[in-house]
Amino acid sequence: MNKTFISAFVTGLIFGIGLLVSGMANPDKVLSFLDLAGAWDPSLALVMAGAIAVGLIAFTLVRGRSQSLLGEPLRLPTKKAIDRRLVLGSLGFGVGWGLAGFCPGPALVALGAGELKAAVFVGAMLAGMGLFELLEHRKPTTGQPAKSH
Repeated sequence: MNKTFISAFVTGLIFGIGLLVSGMANPDKVLSFLDLAGAWDPSLALVMAGAIAVGLIAFTLVRGRSQSLLGEPLRLPTKKAIDRRLVLGSLGFGVGWGLAGFCPGPALVALGAGELKAAVFVGAMLAGMGLFELLEHRKPTTGQPAKSH
């Protein structure tokens, strides 16, 4: 096994355990967090603040670097424009999160834990991703290079 695979496995394992411990893989807890007018549970705000802090530190540390600590190329986002696709995608994500109480990472963790709701969510998510790819590849080309996903 190479070091990149081991690093990805350990990182994913820690992330998954963190999602379980924090309650992010529990749709009832997430929906309670999103219910501002009802029995609001603010505890996930601390989880999100912690995640933002870790991300801020990580992005600050890699600024100006072209390779990861394992020697792999860094592929950081370069697009800065807020366009229609970003806004519509964000709205779709938010509506799905609010209806189901899952977002993709926690849904996969809950699926691994045997949660039936997560299986339905992941199935619908994969169908939506497939539909997007199908529609995206049917667009007429404009002579510009293909976008990487």
